[in-house]
Amino acid sequence: MTTNATTVPAYAAPAADAPLERTTVPRRPVGEHDVLIEIKYAGICHSDIHQARNGWGEGIFPMVPGHEIAGIVTEVGPGVSRFQVGDRVGVGCFVDSCRECAYCLQGLEQYCMTGGTGTYNALDKDGEPTYGGYSSHIVVDENYTLRIPEGIDLDEAAPLLCAGITLYSPLAHWKAGPGKKVAIVGLGGLGHMGVKIAHALGAEVTVLSQSLKKQEDGLKLGADHYYATSDPATFSELAGRFDLVISTVSAPLDFNAYLGLVRTDGALVNVGAPEEPVSVNLFSLIGGRKTLAGSMIGSIGETQEMLDFCAEHGLGAEIEVIRAEQINEAYERVLASDVRYRFVIDASTI
Repeated sequence: MTTNATTVPAYAAPAADAPLERTTVPRRPVGEHDVLIEIKYAGICHSDIHQARNGWGEGIFPMVPGHEIAGIVTEVGPGVSRFQVGDRVGVGCFVDSCRECAYCLQGLEQYCMTGGTGTYNALDKDGEPTYGGYSSHIVVDENYTLRIPEGIDLDEAAPLLCAGITLYSPLAHWKAGPGKKVAIVGLGGLGHMGVKIAHALGAEVTVLSQSLKKQEDGLKLGADHYYATSDPATFSELAGRFDLVISTVSAPLDFNAYLGLVRTDGALVNVGAPEEPVSVNLFSLIGGRKTLAGSMIGSIGETQEMLDFCAEHGLGAEIEVIRAEQINEAYERVLASDVRYRFVIDASTI
């Protein structure tokens, strides 16, 4: 692929609820501060399914999902200073922001007041749709490109660009570490990275899952304890136990029950995003000066910090690598919780 190439192979959903199919999509020429990335691997995130099926609102179609991207730089623009050809790089959930609002200036681009520019299912500053990582190449501004350290294989690194940072950010913000008791709700694509990272930070880690069928996995990943939320005794036994509870599930929970697990001045933080509204009895908060919070991915700087942390501690995602023609099957398996713990597309098969 050269600077003047305008189309690349990709897998796209032509319409909401339609199966993904092989197609081509346009890529802009490499600009002054752009890097051209040959995508090696792209993770499948549950949010890809939500958006491809209009679960979070009306999408832009055809849609090429994928915001867990790992690859190699094959070309750089004349003004690029951060990267050179051959570098191992990643792209996460957004590829631009306004760069001017209070949050961008604080280095919190993920909370850009304009909403920023999503890696896919968004409109770029030129008004054209963005297309994500289920493709062979992508052009990204160097300021929104991450360096993947040596020590993490690219296939295991790809899910870190969403799943990894989505858990690292609240764990860091709420200061998980030695002496802190952390619970991760759900042992899936997000949750398994939460267990790994919380353990590496030095916290005492508990997994709260619907059943005990993944208990052996959870303990191997670094959990100290594992409980089934289908057992009512769990909520009485663990009442007031945790400094921090992070929910990774994308289905509505009984928030009053889970707030009962949080100690006074502790927090229940949501990183999963159910399509349906949820409700909470405010007495569940008032009674212990508890916080019910949300967290969304992380900034470019924090994402780089996460990648460096994971490399230092030898952390990568637990993955199942698939060929592109298996994407639709993988979507159904994600919905059935039949993956341990992240599908990753081999982009050479696109």
